[in-house]
Amino acid sequence: MEIIRTGIDDSFLITPMVYNDNRGSFFEMYNIQKLREHGIGDKFVQDNISISHKGVLRGVHTQQKYLQSKIVSCIKGTIYDVIVDCRPNSPTFKNWFGAELSGKNHKCLYVPRGVAHGYLSLADEALVYFKVSTHFHVGDEIGFLWNDSTIGIKWPLQDIPHLILADKDRHWGTFDEMMESLSKSI
Repeated sequence: MEIIRTGIDDSFLITPMVYNDNRGSFFEMYNIQKLREHGIGDKFVQDNISISHKGVLRGVHTQQKYLQSKIVSCIKGTIYDVIVDCRPNSPTFKNWFGAELSGKNHKCLYVPRGVAHGYLSLADEALVYFKVSTHFHVGDEIGFLWNDSTIGIKWPLQDIPHLILADKDRHWGTFDEMMESLSKSI
């Protein structure tokens, strides 16, 4: 398992060793001992799966009070996975990182607490698997517009005929408005 730092403080891109033979392949997606060697000591309490069609953009979200870390992978299809640092005291505050996760490259992204997350499905069907450190709390989610120019995420939209967004993702405010709202809620 290769674990490398991303451009976001405390975040890692994880690439498992894949063993192929005449039966197919095998790889280890999660190994707490290897993650702890890199300072990842979260206790994960829930696994989630989402299925998205091509052009679905989910995010960009985080939590206000019940901060959640995640390990995100794409089991089938391909996504462009994005994180944005929302921690004001972090050296990478307001920076973003994106990576392609797919059923072929088997990469996973570790998203630390306080970092917003979103992804764009690049395949006809993308099966995304998350390990999360806290349960979802209704009303605790907060986010910002996927195309906020102050963040400048470079989404790979060239092969996407049209975006499919949830109403909430279509109506979030800017990153700065989200941060102002967060500072008032703490």
